[in-house]
Amino acid sequence: MLKIAERRQVVTEANPYEVLPVETQSIRMRDGIRLDADIYRPASTGSYPVLLQRQAYGRRIACTICYAHPAWYAAQGYIVIVQDIRGRGTSEGEFAVGENEAVDGAETIEWASQLAGSTGDVGMYGFSYQGYNQMLAATAAGPALKALAPAMAPWHAYENWAFENGALRLQGALGWAIQIAAETARHKGDQSAYAELLTLSRGMNFNSVVEARPAIMEKYRAYSHYLRWLDTPPDAPYWKDVSPACHAGTIAARGLPMLFMGGWYDTHLASTLRAYSELKALGNTDLYLMVGPWSHFPWTRKVGQVDFGSEAAPDLDQLHIQFFDRYLKGRTGSLAGIPDVRLFDMGKKEWSGFPVMPRQKVTFYLAGDGRVTNDTRAGRLLDSLEDVTANTEFMVHDPWRPAPSIGGAFGSPPGPVDRSVVDFRGDVATYTTPPFEDEFTLAGAVRAVLNIKSDTPSFDVNCVLSRVATTGQVIPLCEGHAGFRSSEERAPVVISMRATCATIRPGEALRLSIAGASFPAFPVNPGNGNDPTRATRAEALITTLAINCGGSSPSLLEVTVSETTCDDPKLGEEA
Repeated sequence: MLKIAERRQVVTEANPYEVLPVETQSIRMRDGIRLDADIYRPASTGSYPVLLQRQAYGRRIACTICYAHPAWYAAQGYIVIVQDIRGRGTSEGEFAVGENEAVDGAETIEWASQLAGSTGDVGMYGFSYQGYNQMLAATAAGPALKALAPAMAPWHAYENWAFENGALRLQGALGWAIQIAAETARHKGDQSAYAELLTLSRGMNFNSVVEARPAIMEKYRAYSHYLRWLDTPPDAPYWKDVSPACHAGTIAARGLPMLFMGGWYDTHLASTLRAYSELKALGNTDLYLMVGPWSHFPWTRKVGQVDFGSEAAPDLDQLHIQFFDRYLKGRTGSLAGIPDVRLFDMGKKEWSGFPVMPRQKVTFYLAGDGRVTNDTRAGRLLDSLEDVTANTEFMVHDPWRPAPSIGGAFGSPPGPVDRSVVDFRGDVATYTTPPFEDEFTLAGAVRAVLNIKSDTPSFDVNCVLSRVATTGQVIPLCEGHAGFRSSEERAPVVISMRATCATIRPGEALRLSIAGASFPAFPVNPGNGNDPTRATRAEALITTLAINCGGSSPSLLEVTVSETTCDDPKLGEEA
């Protein structure tokens, strides 16, 4: 019986090239560190462009939880390289988030361009950290780098990765740090540390004296970046060094074609949209953006409690081939007719194409009868300020039983899950539109502008925009969270709520839910002005938030809408 590595790809219409058995090669970096890579090649003699993926989790994984195996990509006429980055897999060195990716990436690209059988042109693909290191490599790579396809990748390490509007992404940041620490332990041969961290990852709890600083992260401080992230001020040079956003001018100046992919329930959605829009504004023109109804992974039709239908599971591998065929093989027609921006409408359950991201705004004003935390019928979203009676609504946050994080990008479980049980809580204020008589399509950014005051020196605000179905289910569309730590006057506060795309059907409604916590997605704000990443739960104060409605300082919800779309061909079809 043949070993798997000795089998050859069957030549079919979908896989036009036979593929050689995988081979492993190594490259020495500028400082002598060895990095290992697997190489997949078409068996036919000739020259082929290179697709490079630089892996942080072991090169044999190769992002196959979302992409076809590298052998499939090689069968489309590419040399495919999957490399273990520094300090990961079997590569030598010490892993440090973002610190070596620019130069290591540039040296790897140059090496890849000179491989036997290479045309000298290199593209990069991959999601999450594998998308992040693409953009860092673009800051230092030579002319061999011709195109990038970053999916669901961080853009600014502080603002949209470690923190969200000043609040630590506790559950996400800690969960990833545990995984990174465990891989470091494995890499160093520390089996006891690996076992301890693996056990913790399978049952995370937040019962430490300081919930953001579990003792195990101090014990294995040297194995991950976690405590450094918590202790590094936002204006420190460190964040600039490891953030592609801080090198946007350099990246844009290269004019590299890029295919950005995101998910409405992905934790890196804000990064995906910012990277696309900021590079576009800097004159990088060959940019494509596609956002589906997905969480971080997998990219399937069923997300949370919603089946978005077959349209939600397009042939994304074929789209990547069309993209790379265009920019690495010069097949100018391979992307013909595909719009620059493609957004999945979670109401209609279909794709819509746009020439640019929609920007038209619609405003709803918060109104209530004084009981918006006690009765979900008491709070309203109205489209006319004249219809709002001026009043103040009070919401009490109790740190003993903070409002939980459910659904959306940061909750457990994630995605579009019914959050009505949270909205019925007495510490959550809800504001709902009347049922829509006609279809109403949201497409783009959402934000809440709240005239809110607190009786404590510091507080958090969590906002969730949901679709209220005719069945009564409350399905989150997007959310925003912000932490406020100074004692200065703050009114209004602006909560950026990411973005969404969904058509609200007749009979359905929109709801804005506001709470003083979203735990454990974010740590509980102690209310006393202390840093939530250092505060104990025992010192946390009961906090009353007063939300002003109507009058000269109203609170409002601003959404982006679109009334027109452009033609939208099916994915994977040859032009």
